[in-house]
Amino acid sequence: MKNFPIILFVVLLLSSCNGSTKKQASQIATAPVVRVKPPLFQADSAYAFVAKQLAFGPRVPGSPAHLACAGWMSAKMAQLADTVVVQPFKARVYTKDVMEGKNIIASFNPKANRRIILAAHWDSRPYADHDPDPAKHRTPIDGANDGASGVGVLIEIARLLKLQPIDPRTGIDIIFFDLEDYGPHNSVRTGGDDDYWALGSQHWSRNPHVPGYQAHYGILLDMVGAAGAVFPREYYSQQYAAWVLDKVWRRAQELGYEAYFSNRPGLPINDDHIPVNRIAGIPMIDIIHQDTGSTNGTFYEHWHTSNDNLSQIDRETLRVVGEVVTSVIYETP
Repeated sequence: MKNFPIILFVVLLLSSCNGSTKKQASQIATAPVVRVKPPLFQADSAYAFVAKQLAFGPRVPGSPAHLACAGWMSAKMAQLADTVVVQPFKARVYTKDVMEGKNIIASFNPKANRRIILAAHWDSRPYADHDPDPAKHRTPIDGANDGASGVGVLIEIARLLKLQPIDPRTGIDIIFFDLEDYGPHNSVRTGGDDDYWALGSQHWSRNPHVPGYQAHYGILLDMVGAAGAVFPREYYSQQYAAWVLDKVWRRAQELGYEAYFSNRPGLPINDDHIPVNRIAGIPMIDIIHQDTGSTNGTFYEHWHTSNDNLSQIDRETLRVVGEVVTSVIYETP
């Protein structure tokens, strides 16, 4: 992941205003929210789920590791959720080859009309094309933070939902998107290659697992496991789903996690939430680690490098993110 359109960001930032945010906020139902005590998020458990994914090897689509991890994830979620759908699809990647992917959707309270999406991508980047060692630029990466961290948090949340069911009026759909990170190698990047990223999300947004599917809102987790991570208010999340950002960030602050969930404006990131917002019409935000002081200028320091391995995963960051998301979804409308 991901494409960061710097010029577009400057133009949009200068032209944006609070009007759209106020309009979105005015459309939110004013029904009272009841806070229930959510189950305790276990960081060690989430960490173990991250480690399990990495044990298969790089989860590059088309590889044996990718196939094996898909089987494990599907089986694991079948133990926890009410229903699991494995959505196979084909997509044309930037090389013009057609590749096969698998979106995995696990649902809780599938008959509930008020639905919330929790999502992450589970594939890993086929290229360490930002590695400081040029010899590794065609080497697949483990994708510990970039992909596996979000999946680990969500599998732990699924375990909690199994132990303590959510309010029956609300249903949760946990979606693991595939083929998110098979975008062009850095050596051949152009300004018009956005559509070659988030291929699983694009497919699901056009072909949801339930015909006519809609959700109240969605939360995407990406790169949520590094020590000292900071999650600013990602730009497109602010444009499409400001009220969801407000909801999640407010809860994070109430829990005392301002150091992680920063109220500063974030950069615009081309991620899985874009098709969900634009194609499916579901307001979805992106909780994503941004670091403009890193050597790549946008993301966590080891993004798309061979160093994105298990040593980079911090249990405390997993706990903070997991606790915030768990607290939000256990609210009773």
